[in-house]
Amino acid sequence: MDKSKCTWLVVIGLVLLSLCVIGGACVSAAYLAYRKFSAKDVFSASQSPTSEEKAPRATMGGTLRIFGGQPPTLDPAMVQDSTSAEYVVHLYSGLVALNEEQEIVPDLASKWELGGNGTTYTFYLLEDARFADGSPITAEDIVYSIERACSPELASPVAEPYLGDIVGAKAFMTGEVERISGLEIVDAHTLQIEIDAPKAYFLAKLSYPAAFVVDEKQIREEGTTWLQAPNGSGPFILEHYDKERIVLARNENYYGQKPALQKVEYTMSDGTPITMYENDVLDIVIVPPSEIERVADPYNPLHDELVQSSELSLQYLGMNVTKPPFDDVEVRQAFAQAIDKQKLTELVLSGMGTPALGILPPDMPGYNESLRGLRYDPQAARENLAHSRYGTEEAMPDIVLTISGTSGHMPDTTRAIHHMISESLGLDVMVQQVDWPHFLDDLSTRRYQMFSTGWIADYPDPQDFLDILFHSKSAQNHTGYHNQRVDDLLEEARTEDNAKAREELYREAERIIVREAPIIPLYHNVNYHLVKPYVKGFTAGAGLRPWLKDIYFQE
Repeated sequence: MDKSKCTWLVVIGLVLLSLCVIGGACVSAAYLAYRKFSAKDVFSASQSPTSEEKAPRATMGGTLRIFGGQPPTLDPAMVQDSTSAEYVVHLYSGLVALNEEQEIVPDLASKWELGGNGTTYTFYLLEDARFADGSPITAEDIVYSIERACSPELASPVAEPYLGDIVGAKAFMTGEVERISGLEIVDAHTLQIEIDAPKAYFLAKLSYPAAFVVDEKQIREEGTTWLQAPNGSGPFILEHYDKERIVLARNENYYGQKPALQKVEYTMSDGTPITMYENDVLDIVIVPPSEIERVADPYNPLHDELVQSSELSLQYLGMNVTKPPFDDVEVRQAFAQAIDKQKLTELVLSGMGTPALGILPPDMPGYNESLRGLRYDPQAARENLAHSRYGTEEAMPDIVLTISGTSGHMPDTTRAIHHMISESLGLDVMVQQVDWPHFLDDLSTRRYQMFSTGWIADYPDPQDFLDILFHSKSAQNHTGYHNQRVDDLLEEARTEDNAKAREELYREAERIIVREAPIIPLYHNVNYHLVKPYVKGFTAGAGLRPWLKDIYFQE
């Protein structure tokens, strides 16, 4: 997600716990993402460790204090960023979820069966599943929620990439039909979903907030005010929300194992998070690059509280290929060759990132370790620029790089990139800041000429990066990139049932995209958290899942 599948942006001063599918994709995750399911496959809760099998918690209750950000939305159908998703995954739930190993596990559905030659999923709902007010969740609620997310009236920016595989969903989105034909209610606790072709990643898509269940009765009765106290089905409810604090409280009607924590308090003050942590005001915090050397010092007491995790993410510069000068591939290549990613990660990020030579992060299934991309080469960059249609000073238009933020100060990473472009190409790039909610909206309309953003995987599959970000008809294609060969490769990979063949399709598509440079891959994040010794159950890189329900305190 920018979770656009969610979009996310590195914002200096905004310290959030990691979201979306993160770090160290395990063999089982890759297996789930690539295997071909047979019509006889049945998945149930018995296939994953139950909550009771985990170590008992020493203490029930208490309030966890962490740093947070203002979410652009709390409506699961509208989530396209990690800030919003952080809260939404704790307030709502869906048919399936991702566990801490990034495996697909049952959630509202106790189990499912796959039939129809791999296109029909039958979900059996938990009979004790409840909304936060105690009212039951039925198959009708699931259908309502999916159709609401896909409705033309709501105009969700994420419905098509996550729910568009369902038969009839795209026609419903355009108003051509009144119901989604691929959704069938068998009975109150049984639902069938038919998709347009066998797709190994479809189940994982249902773990994204766009597929979460919402309360139709509340929305009809309260209208636009329902988000002030949403009647969700997640492990927490929204107790308090203002500009300085967001407080989640334990959902006493949660159908799963209830959280040990009584409350979680997100602080959004102007203080420095790591200083607040050292003053015992926060219990968990992300360490910024400016502090990592001090905190990682073995002689610093904080060293023993440091937790490292990799992340299935990509930070990048996007270039709108429909706007000058980035409608010229040689200009885009020149900009890519002007940036020293190694220096950026080592000196600016203090090692809290690995240089991105391609698009897929190293722990992602299908990662191509031999891909080298457009490397830092100032001379080649200047030659490419000179050969382009904009190779003269008179032909080159003004260039504006848009970043998210409201501070008025240029972040260190942006400052370094600005200097590298100036030094390598002799160009003066203007930088403008736009607040986060408007930044997301403007990305969807392709308003920006050049922009800095990132992507965190929603699920561990190359489709989540390559297809969603670069297929010409994807709503999350913010650069306007279109290559028919890439489209063909991505479409073929959607239904390819041979794992190796599917991997090679994605690798070929990635090679073309990197060469034509609609984006400049910068780095993949490496995160460091400080966690108080009494906080237990924290899993670094826990992904797009309600990780707070696993946290407990121990004296």
